[in-house]
Amino acid sequence: MNLKMGIIKSNLNKLKLGWFVGNFEPSLYKTNDVEIAVKSYSKGDYEELHYHKIATEITVIVSGKVKMNGEVYEKGDVLVIPPNHSTDFEALEDTTTTVAKLPGANNDKYLGKPND
Repeated sequence: MNLKMGIIKSNLNKLKLGWFVGNFEPSLYKTNDVEIAVKSYSKGDYEELHYHKIATEITVIVSGKVKMNGEVYEKGDVLVIPPNHSTDFEALEDTTTTVAKLPGANNDKYLGKPND
């Protein structure tokens, strides 16, 4: 990280899985209020069915195409996933997303469906 004239500079390659705001290390802005990431996926990447008990997740498909819960989403789509709603994630193309989780909640990712 570089501090120059009040501006903090880093690079997504130096951060953990694209996460740059939240209560974790490394973080460019430490807060419990929100977590923010820019995530890159290669075609075929897959995340298992999971949900959050506390956080609402907002995902923007910046580029590419994905499948979540059998539905296809593409560039420009914005998805709001409420707490206790499970989803999986498959990159159908090379994809970039921006993700925000509100509030920031460490250890709030659970595999499967609620009450499994």
